[in-house]
Amino acid sequence: MARPSPPRLLSSFLGDRLALSARPLVHRSAAPGSRRVAYQATRTLCNLVDILFNRRPGVNNAPEIHDEKGIECMRASGKLAAQVLKFAGTLVKDGDIINIDVTVYLNGYHGDTSATFSVVINFSCQVTKECLDKAISICAPGVEIKRIGRTIQDHADKYKFGVVRHFVGHGVGKVFHAEPVVLHFRNNEWGRMVLNQTFTIEPMLTLGSINPVMWSDDWTAVTEDGSLSAQFEHTILITKDGPEILTQC
Repeated sequence: MARPSPPRLLSSFLGDRLALSARPLVHRSAAPGSRRVAYQATRTLCNLVDILFNRRPGVNNAPEIHDEKGIECMRASGKLAAQVLKFAGTLVKDGDIINIDVTVYLNGYHGDTSATFSVVINFSCQVTKECLDKAISICAPGVEIKRIGRTIQDHADKYKFGVVRHFVGHGVGKVFHAEPVVLHFRNNEWGRMVLNQTFTIEPMLTLGSINPVMWSDDWTAVTEDGSLSAQFEHTILITKDGPEILTQC
């Protein structure tokens, strides 16, 4: 049997194992009135990483988490990005949304995926996921990268959602943040997708202001008007047949 390529190994690990295991965890813990949701999710994810890395052939060492900044990012209410443990001990109430962003480094390659979950059905989550799906669908060799932003913005505009500009998609592979920069809004940046290129698409939509405000911890970003945000992300590989989602569950 031929040895799978690194992107396929990463896809198998992210899609079938870690990311898939994280999602039902959030659904179980994100219930109205639940306490310490972030801490429970963090501890469980740490255990998953330790178990999966140490039991997968070819992986030498499990990653170590030295402090609360070792895992990111979970957000609730108006927060755009924050430390997971920021929410430890807080209450989750109807209308809150929580995002888990999972990154993995395996056999010299990085992968990145995230999803947003709602305590109750949240239309912003649905539209954000639709934006991601539509953007992925237009990807192919030779396509202008700026079409991703136009596709996302066009769909968000239909429902009067704002598209956050501060956080962008990026090339990913042997380097975690690499070229190209993938803007999620209409733009005139140059560049085309090329065969075997890998990058993330990670649109973030808000119900209000698209402008972020940084807290004094230099880590947490919130919408300036406190409006809710939602984000979905996948890492994709450009093949001759179109996009392959490496982080598909």
